[in-house]
Amino acid sequence: MLVNGVWQENWQPVQAKDEQGRFIRQVSPFRNWITPDGSAGPTGAGGFRAEKGRYHLYVAYICPWASRALMVRELKGLKDLIGVTVVNPRLTDQGWQFGGYPGADEDTINGARYMHELYTRSDPEISGRATVPVLWDKQTGTIVNNESADVVRMLNSAFAGIVDQGPDLYPEDLAAEIDSLNAYLYTDLNNGVYQAGFASSQEAYDEAYAKVFSALDELEARLADGRTYLFGDRLTETDVRLFVTLVRFDAAYHGLFKCNRNTLRAMPRLHAYMHRILKLDGVASTVNLDHIKAGYYSIRALNPTGIVPAGPGEL
Repeated sequence: MLVNGVWQENWQPVQAKDEQGRFIRQVSPFRNWITPDGSAGPTGAGGFRAEKGRYHLYVAYICPWASRALMVRELKGLKDLIGVTVVNPRLTDQGWQFGGYPGADEDTINGARYMHELYTRSDPEISGRATVPVLWDKQTGTIVNNESADVVRMLNSAFAGIVDQGPDLYPEDLAAEIDSLNAYLYTDLNNGVYQAGFASSQEAYDEAYAKVFSALDELEARLADGRTYLFGDRLTETDVRLFVTLVRFDAAYHGLFKCNRNTLRAMPRLHAYMHRILKLDGVASTVNLDHIKAGYYSIRALNPTGIVPAGPGEL
């Protein structure tokens, strides 16, 4: 936790909670946008023009929010435009750390040891948590944005004049439906599993658990007509949002987060849907089951012994 630019305490998973013990997620502080001409986006300031090689993503394979950005980078053919650094999956007392684990990278862009150092370089007086993803501007040496929903949107469209590959993940004719389903998925499933796992009262846990499985049941039914994706035959950002939760469900949320009515494998349509997306070009490279398990089971508040379960061995 940063307070006025200084790391104050050991990392804790619960950011805030309400009077009923419900987990509350921190609001992202950096909300600038990359745009084709460098003009300001929907939030924040301008000055971030889409250019090859200027921007860099910091991500964690464990984190579903970071994996959204990593997936869209692959789906939109942006690998040659935007570099990536993967942090150590195991949470330390100072949060995300660079290097020190197979498949984790050192920070060759800024030479930082911990992610929170990039936050204080961007804002020396910042207070809050140092989260991923981080979209970094190498030219000005600052964080552009650390809100995954924004990053997904800008990667979908900002670089269209430089590279034009992959599906439009936010087509105009589906925008209202995408926004509506995104909001439902976030509240009841994407963040719902965290509200179950980090609940500090039985009431809060029961409420979150019910929402998670109600959402999964509704999604299983939605796929009953044989559709390929949530909106038919078109892959959208909503599929990205759902996939990153589903791919972590059996490995982490089912056991560690107590979302244990059933595994995802017991829901045949959703399980098959997850594998359809996993087979898309580049997507499998954004999923690292070893990092996912090592990361979640390193959270001492949930797993004080630090023992990582042997299974599942595959998705």
